[in-house]
Amino acid sequence: MITQVSITAAGKAAAERYREKLELLKSGDAANPFETKEEQRLRIELAKRDIKFMVSYYLPHYATSESADFQIRLAKRVARNTTCRELVRWGRGLAKSVWCDLIIPLWLWMRGETNFVVIVGNTYDKAVILLSDLQAELEANPRIIHDFGEQKFVGSWTDGLFQTKDGRLIGMALGMGQSPRGLRKKAIRPTLIIADDLEDKDTAKNPKRQDEVVAWIERDLVPTMDGPVRRYLHPNNNPMPRSIQNQLQKLHPDWHVDEVKAYDKQTYEPAWPQKYGKDYYRIIEQDIGILAAYAEYLHEPHIEGKIFTNDLIQWGEPPRINHFKLIAGHWDVAYSGKNDFNAVKVWGLHGINFWHLKAFCRQCKMEDAIRFMYFYESTLPESVRVIWRVEAQFWGDPVQQAIERVRQEMDRWLGISVVERPKIKKYDRMVSMHPYYQNNRIYYSEHEYADNDMQAGIAQLKGIEPRYSGHDDGPDADQQAIEYLARHVVYGSGVPGGGIEATLPRRNNRL
Repeated sequence: MITQVSITAAGKAAAERYREKLELLKSGDAANPFETKEEQRLRIELAKRDIKFMVSYYLPHYATSESADFQIRLAKRVARNTTCRELVRWGRGLAKSVWCDLIIPLWLWMRGETNFVVIVGNTYDKAVILLSDLQAELEANPRIIHDFGEQKFVGSWTDGLFQTKDGRLIGMALGMGQSPRGLRKKAIRPTLIIADDLEDKDTAKNPKRQDEVVAWIERDLVPTMDGPVRRYLHPNNNPMPRSIQNQLQKLHPDWHVDEVKAYDKQTYEPAWPQKYGKDYYRIIEQDIGILAAYAEYLHEPHIEGKIFTNDLIQWGEPPRINHFKLIAGHWDVAYSGKNDFNAVKVWGLHGINFWHLKAFCRQCKMEDAIRFMYFYESTLPESVRVIWRVEAQFWGDPVQQAIERVRQEMDRWLGISVVERPKIKKYDRMVSMHPYYQNNRIYYSEHEYADNDMQAGIAQLKGIEPRYSGHDDGPDADQQAIEYLARHVVYGSGVPGGGIEATLPRRNNRL
């Protein structure tokens, strides 16, 4: 049996929206009362074959512009492939949610299919709103009722869960992360899952959370479909460098990516010319700026950085850990961890290049940073040592007491070198790393791409610019570790490029 999730107080707004939708539909265009049965039959058959006609006749309130070719292509591909996996990446304003959540499920039903549709939202309440558009059409659209009969099934028609009177369409809302195990209606399990609107500002800043959602989709959500019909649609306009959708793309290269950019940035030609004029996106760029427009409409995300830009961050497979000449970890101390970050950045020297191997960058107690150093050491072979460093200005009783507490906890010593504080201004020191980035001598371990601490440090690095006001603990630790390793670089070794890294593939932060 399907269990219904109770709607929270936030669902009251959705209920009012649904009521208004019903009133709008009831006041819409009715069917021709004087048509013959043959005319009606021919129209229904045409709608089954021609989705463009279906939209214009049954959904005129959505068809304010003629359907675009890319919208029609997606619908036909989904209809042909009963086990499709579609990552729908359309630019903002191209009606991806309307087509995936409403038009395609409705068209499949009109074509005679029986489907159990599950719409997944970022939260359950959002999923209810997304599902309600489909439910409202079935309940109150006069043209659908005229041609396919009354579909509201009393007793099985609630917010977030409904079944049509003909029994051929079940709709259910599901919140992201909510357990989908055991979903069924008698012997019917979900046949069409649409994961829409999963990304928000919080998940975009949390790679670990994104990876958890990806795992949930792979291990829990998609496997609930176990019959011959198992369609999965994932609409998203993908304005972020790292998203749930592009992680699925990396993990499943056989899944189809339906990518449509909203316009050509050279000619400004729109992908949906039936709706948008040639100057529309030119004005958008003027209104919100080119970088924001590229992210929202062209899937070209950009994280701000005026000196340490996104394209300078190279990701790669690091050499074996015992092949590094030196490994240094610098701790930038924050006593309370309430305002500043305790940052421990681990870097390795290989040839003439510097590899960022591990990061700790959090607003936390000093003991947590010290435990990180102990833990990282425990993962290394006995033959590998890390040179831990901390500035002398921090070497006082609070730091020494914190180290002693963790030493007793771990029952072993952690060797930390106390180093003199650099006399150069911090900003000048951090900017001194820039030539290394420009000359492709800095690499980041691709194994740490999803690590929150690594990403937090990168975000701080990109914020370094004249008169910056953000946190700089991460890049400060980076600079001091790199400066120490740079003293041990041997140039002119006779190895082309100074080391084997010259042949490594270069990858950047733009996915």
